[in-house]
Amino acid sequence: MTLRLERDGAIATLLIDRPRQHNAMNQAMWERLPQLVQEAMADDAIRVLILTSAAPGLFCAGADIHEFALHSGEENWRIANQAAIRSTQYALAHAEKPVIAAIDGDAIGGGCGLAIACDLRIASPAARLGITPAKLGIVYSLFDTKLLVDLVGPARAKRILFTAALHDAQEALAIGLIDQITPVPLEAATELARLMAANAQHSIRSSKAIIRRILDGQADDDAVTLAMFRDAFTLPDFCEGVTAFREKRRPGF
Repeated sequence: MTLRLERDGAIATLLIDRPRQHNAMNQAMWERLPQLVQEAMADDAIRVLILTSAAPGLFCAGADIHEFALHSGEENWRIANQAAIRSTQYALAHAEKPVIAAIDGDAIGGGCGLAIACDLRIASPAARLGITPAKLGIVYSLFDTKLLVDLVGPARAKRILFTAALHDAQEALAIGLIDQITPVPLEAATELARLMAANAQHSIRSSKAIIRRILDGQADDDAVTLAMFRDAFTLPDFCEGVTAFREKRRPGF
């Protein structure tokens, strides 16, 4: 099983488990990953999702280039592959719950694409990140490119794509490609996930939805976002938060 979802209380971990191929993603994996993301989103017990490698020292070396070479002449396969990769990136980027990438090793090409589609990225000192279509003569999709531009800005995105260079963890942190460096990324991601899971989930998910609207071009409130603000005062999370504040205790969301 090259992908699997494991649950531990309010935290789910989506594990990439193809170590002999450095977790390279084949077509079956691209098709399966969004299904597992959706499974985690549909589980009311799950509050945060972590994406990582089942084997230490790895994240994802990208798409399976051998499979690319084998099927490159088949238009139907290329269409299906493009759709599956887009579905994966979209599922991660638009997941209603927080998604954290724990990166212990190389995140290259499509592997870096997986990481930048997550909300936050925590990496080990050994991590390397890069997006390398320019070394293969292929084109990064507009959706994936926008995720990169949103994260690091257009000039740095151009440098990453035009050079196809690999960035070590310190370089990636300096340009905003990752958010934290730590010796054991999964432990740090789990600790962060627990902090998130303890807070008001309506607040977190609404904040994520509003940030996504901003990244997608919305510059001012509309009827939906105004209602999100107003309606929060009528929901159980607000009641519990205010009650806990008055009683000088931690809220139990």
